[in-house]
Amino acid sequence: MTERRGRAVSTRFGAWLARPLASFHLIVTIATLLTVLGLVMVLSASSVEAYAEAGSAYSLFVQQAMFAGIGCVLFYLALRIPLKRLRQWSFPLFALSVLALVLVLIPGIGTQAQGARRWFVLGPISIQPSEFVKVTLVVWGAHLLASRRSETAGLRDILVPLVPAGLLVCLLVVRQPNLSTTIALGIVLTALLWFGGLPVRLFVTIAASGLVAALVLALSAGYRSDRMRAFFNPGDDPQGINYQARQALYSLADGGIWGRGLGQSRAKWSYLPNSHNDFIFAIIGEELGFLGCALVLGLFALFVYTGLRIASRSADPFLRLLTATATTWITAQALINIGYVVNLLPVTGLQLPLVSAGGSSLAITLFMFGILASAARHEPEAVAALRAGQDGRFSRLLRLPKPEVYSPARAGVARARAASGAPPRRGAAAALPSRQAAARRTLAGGEPRRRGQESRGTSSARATRAWEPNYPMPHARERGRPR
Repeated sequence: MTERRGRAVSTRFGAWLARPLASFHLIVTIATLLTVLGLVMVLSASSVEAYAEAGSAYSLFVQQAMFAGIGCVLFYLALRIPLKRLRQWSFPLFALSVLALVLVLIPGIGTQAQGARRWFVLGPISIQPSEFVKVTLVVWGAHLLASRRSETAGLRDILVPLVPAGLLVCLLVVRQPNLSTTIALGIVLTALLWFGGLPVRLFVTIAASGLVAALVLALSAGYRSDRMRAFFNPGDDPQGINYQARQALYSLADGGIWGRGLGQSRAKWSYLPNSHNDFIFAIIGEELGFLGCALVLGLFALFVYTGLRIASRSADPFLRLLTATATTWITAQALINIGYVVNLLPVTGLQLPLVSAGGSSLAITLFMFGILASAARHEPEAVAALRAGQDGRFSRLLRLPKPEVYSPARAGVARARAASGAPPRRGAAAALPSRQAAARRTLAGGEPRRRGQESRGTSSARATRAWEPNYPMPHARERGRPR
């Protein structure tokens, strides 16, 4: 009886996953659950110190909730931005974020706190430009590599100007100094090169060089070398450099399986520094127990599945690159944060996405989730369903625009004209072969696709590499080969 019931549930879930907008609903659900969990835990973890400093237990929570509201607006705007506009604005926004990184280093413009100059302070709001540059590098890098997609693309097309621009951004962030964000930017750049099709041998060389550079940076400054020393010598100086890591482990152990109960943490009473920020996972373990930690890990595991599902099902190489890179960045940041809380990695200061306190990080990550949700609405099955009027209550309530149908041939014409420097031609779509135009009309009308065009799974993350397309290409020119 139990086995039969389990099969029925599995069948129902599989049928739900086969629905055209399943990826979109998964992304929205994951973002909502993580944000709500983060707000609750920030309120719990910060209440004691907030009351001691500001006289109100809600002061830091109100700030976090305000940025969550800003992030929800950004999430909605990301759903409404057409992909064409997103790609057009990608480089100007990246250039503006780099300019902000330069300005924040200038005394009198950027604000210095705890020995680092990372913030613009505008009244009660502090903005960290290094958080913005993560998203702009993801979008611009994906646009750049997708625009140069070709089976005959050389190494120069992949590496220049992406790698010099990425290294410049990392250098500016190191100058703040901010090693944790530098690591996140290095992950973004590495993911772009991997999914962009960099040869494996050269990719391994670059990745190894990046690890060596990160190690040198970790040992070059006093506070960073102290963290490395604390990690490799966990028994030394328990009241000094190892204090925070030991308190995090005590907090996790105190929670047990079921936890002490929401709001009942002992570590937040000034025993665990940065309990509302870098070490909020320890407070989750203490108050919600192993089950609460498993819930967080399960949500991020579901996010990995959903992100790679969107990437592998997308027909647009830009969306494949963008979605796979963003999924890698957010997941790696979460794993690094959880890794140093449980003492598997040295402390880096990377936040737990959507959960840790940090207004800029929360708002920008929600914006990135909005872009991922928009990518989910551009899956071929989703496009066909939405254009056939199967919007669903959520889309109708938000009045979201219909996604555009991706045409490989039209994208190839646009790339060729951009490479030649010619202005875009309004009638270019009309010049497409009738067979390709008919295929577009079929997809837009929601009719069944031919065999071999069915939904793609997530059997391999490598299938999202832009130079290894996994969707049918009816014309040789679309593969980068001459006619």
